[in-house]
Amino acid sequence: MSGQVAGPIWPSASPPDATPALTWHLHDVAELPRVRAELRRHMTAADEAALSHDARDQLILALDEMASNALRHGGGQVRAAVRRTEDAYLIEVSDQATGAPPSPAVGRDPSEGGLGLYLIAEMATGHGWYVRGGQKFVWALLPRS
Repeated sequence: MSGQVAGPIWPSASPPDATPALTWHLHDVAELPRVRAELRRHMTAADEAALSHDARDQLILALDEMASNALRHGGGQVRAAVRRTEDAYLIEVSDQATGAPPSPAVGRDPSEGGLGLYLIAEMATGHGWYVRGGQKFVWALLPRS
């Protein structure tokens, strides 16, 4: 993962339909440890017991990266949600930066960070972003197995 990929890695696309599971309204990155803990507790509940530790960790990492990006770069009201499809989890994070699509770092040394969107794209079976109602939504679909 070098950050040297050419072309848009986050296409403009709508996510699949999904059943709501968890939602957070966020104001500061200092809230993210609580969000990670809540998601981890939810994922270890009986109905999610079949989820592997790696899949759980990837889900938590993706949510954390996406919410962190929205809080740092998106501005306005930030909402993060995890939903279920038949075979995946849909992570969707919204902010008010409708004119700023997700922009993975290009030409940056990996030691400088900023490569979270590349990592999420590699873990996800689908991802994208769209604008609706004055909000930008960035989403990723992570497999449940």
